Amino acid sequence: MRILRAGDHKRMPWKNGKGETVEIAVSPPGASINDFDWRISMATVAEDGPFSIFPGIDRTLAILDGNGMLLDAGSSPVLLTTASDPLAFPADIPVEARLLDGAITDLNVMTRRDGLAHTLIRINVDGSKTVRLSPSTCLLLCHHGALSFRLDGETGALAAGDALLIEGATATVLEIDGEARCYLGSITAG
Repeated sequence: MRILRAGDHKRMPWKNGKGETVEIAVSPPGASINDFDWRISMATVAEDGPFSIFPGIDRTLAILDGNGMLLDAGSSPVLLTTASDPLAFPADIPVEARLLDGAITDLNVMTRRDGLAHTLIRINVDGSKTVRLSPSTCLLLCHHGALSFRLDGETGALAAGDALLIEGATATVLEIDGEARCYLGSITAG
């Protein structure tokens, strides 16, 4: 279990060069955008345009801030807002994004399709909450607000932008207390 502080997240250009991404966590550690097994990152999208293509990768995207974005992958366009459930789609197909009204910030969870799978859920915390963890690698991002947590007898706190990375956890319950909007990504062998 490690706390990943917002100020320590790695900033890098998008694969297509049209923006910047903030890498929260990647496996294996130090992997590039071309050879990761899994990756969790945030990005600000400031203009309409194509998403980067990642061969053999599955992606789930959630809108963290802004008025929303329309994603077009060749079928029916999908509207994503901060109220929308995270959207899963292949990262190796052409996807065009159109902003609704100004820039947005999104959260991406990506896994290599030939060995891994993932989920991403939003968790609103208002007081105490218990979150069930799957036997996997989990990352809890505190997007807004602040919280304290307890897991396997260890405690800690997260401020906005901080994340808790849990690898090989034996506990199945994470206890959270605070006022926060969080996202939980879980990565499992596929």
